[in-house]
Amino acid sequence: MTSSTSLGSQLRHVAESLAREAGDMALLGRKSGPLSATTKSSPIDMVTKFDKASEAMITEGLAKLRPDDAIIGEEGAAKHGTSGITWHIDPIDGTTNFVFDLPMWAVSIGAVDEHGPLAGAVYVPALGEMFSGARTEGASLNGSPISVRDNNDLADALVCTGYSYLISEREVHAKRVADIVMKVRDLRRFGAAAVDICFVACGRLDAYFEEHLHSWDLIAGQVIATEAGAVFSDYVGNPVTPSQVIASTPGVHADLIQLIAASGPDAS
Repeated sequence: MTSSTSLGSQLRHVAESLAREAGDMALLGRKSGPLSATTKSSPIDMVTKFDKASEAMITEGLAKLRPDDAIIGEEGAAKHGTSGITWHIDPIDGTTNFVFDLPMWAVSIGAVDEHGPLAGAVYVPALGEMFSGARTEGASLNGSPISVRDNNDLADALVCTGYSYLISEREVHAKRVADIVMKVRDLRRFGAAAVDICFVACGRLDAYFEEHLHSWDLIAGQVIATEAGAVFSDYVGNPVTPSQVIASTPGVHADLIQLIAASGPDAS
């Protein structure tokens, strides 16, 4: 890397490299034999030894490559930094898919500065797909530029969602989804937020919405999808936070906000 390479590009390269290394390790481990898992926040919130090994591999890599940066990781990694850069790490996003040997899981690594998401990578090892992006520098899938689907018709939109690990929240969301599915082309539920967001980025989905995420679920996908032309907000159109996420192609964003507001148990 030369001194003329932007910070965003440098961090994007770091994220890609570490995501690939950790993801390939986890994929090899998953293929090596039976897998055991424990639970965390609820009986359906799973974690494996590979989640922890992946996070350790990433944090060790960052310690060598970016020793002054801060770190926040799903499996407990926490480090203060002095550079103004904070890494948000999901070592295996979609652990349930990982345990059940479904391909929809990813390693998600995103970097934030004082202005927000700056660079990130989402690597889907079982599909051999590397999504990455950096602020003002575009987004790519396996090195080729990507962009959102050009669609202005919500009725034609393929929409993805996810469900909270909290059972009470699932009941609320299920009622909302029952309304929404009647007014869009169809709904999908893949079970990995970072993958869902990247699928919006490359035009495989028109929109994704979910509540009760964490920063490590969102940051990398947010910079990738934003650079691909996606629009992000909460459920009422305010700036996105992990607690409420809509990511969509611009042409259906406003209509999806209205549809969410009109759907579910709280709808008038």
